[in-house]
Amino acid sequence: MTLTQLRCIVAIADAGLNITLAAERVHATQPGLSKQLKQLEGELGFQIFLRKGKSLDAITAGGRQVIERARTILAEAANIRALAANLRSDVNGQLVIVTTHTQARFVLPPVLAALKRRFPEVGIRIEPHGDAELVELLGKGAADLAIVSTAGAAPAAELAIPLFRWERVIVAPRAHPLAALGRPLRIDDIAAQPLVSYESSLAAESSLRRAFAAAGHVPKFAVTARDADLIKTYVRAGLGVGILAEMAFADEDLVDLRVLPADGLLPTCTAWVVLRRDRVLRDYALDVIATLAPHLDRRDLVRVVQRAAEPDWPSPPHWHQLDDRGRLVRAA
Repeated sequence: MTLTQLRCIVAIADAGLNITLAAERVHATQPGLSKQLKQLEGELGFQIFLRKGKSLDAITAGGRQVIERARTILAEAANIRALAANLRSDVNGQLVIVTTHTQARFVLPPVLAALKRRFPEVGIRIEPHGDAELVELLGKGAADLAIVSTAGAAPAAELAIPLFRWERVIVAPRAHPLAALGRPLRIDDIAAQPLVSYESSLAAESSLRRAFAAAGHVPKFAVTARDADLIKTYVRAGLGVGILAEMAFADEDLVDLRVLPADGLLPTCTAWVVLRRDRVLRDYALDVIATLAPHLDRRDLVRVVQRAAEPDWPSPPHWHQLDDRGRLVRAA
C-alpha cells in the first residue's frame, strides 16, 4: 500500500467516480490510475468500488471505511511535509484558497500581491465556489483555507477567524426611480422591484429572505448569479435592481450605476477565514491570514492556529475601516 494508491482512491471518490477527472486531478493517466486501484484492491482482498461494465458504479461499504482512513493518512503526510518545510524556512509551495467570487475578485488581489512579493516561489490557486460548498471543500482537504461570509453566527467549522464586517448595498442604473427618491430606502421600496442578487439568496435560510419575511415581503428574483460582475451586468441590462456586497464595486462602476445604502434594512455580514485545526499551515498561509486580519495580534493568531491557545477574537473592523490594501486605517 502506498500514498499514491491512497491518493488515487480519494481522488476517484471526490470526482464522483469519474476516472478521467480523477486522473487529471492527480496528474496521472487513466490507465495508470486504474492500475493503482487494481493493485490496492488486490492487496486488500476486496473491492473499494463496485463496477458496472467498464465504469465505476458505487463505493462499497468497506471502500467507504478505507477512503475515510486514507484521507486521514494523506492529511497527516501533508502535515509532516508542511512542518518540515516550515522548519527549513522553505519558500516554495502551493497555497489553495476556496472562496466566493466577491472575495476573490474584490478582496484578495492586494493580499495575494503582497504574498507574492514576499514568497515569489509560492504558487497560488484560487477556486471560487458558492457559499454552501466552501466549508465542505475545506473538510475534504481540497484547500488550505476557505474564506466565507455569514450574517449572524460564525460558520460551522473547526476554526473560524473573523476578518471584517460588511454591508449589502442596492445598485441601480443612474436613471432608475430608486436613485431619485431623495430619502433613505425602505424595505418596501426594494421589495417592489425585480431583484438581481447572489445565488445564495435563493436558499430558504438566507438572511436576505429572512429580512424580507420580517417586513412581510417575499423577494422577487429576476436573476441570480455567483459572480458579482455578472450581477452588475444584468442590472445594466435593465433586468432588475441589484443587491451586492459593498466591496464589489470599482470606481468605474459608478459612471453608470448608483450605489444606494441599505443601512439597517439587511443584516450586517462578517467575512471569516475558516481552517481545519488538524492541519499544519505553511508560514505563507499564516501571512495571508495576518494580512486579511490586521486587527489581530499575529502572536495570538499563531498560538490559536497551533492549538496552543483557544480563540478569543476581538470584534472585527468594518470594511470601511480598511484601506485598499486591507490595512486598518480607521478606528471603530
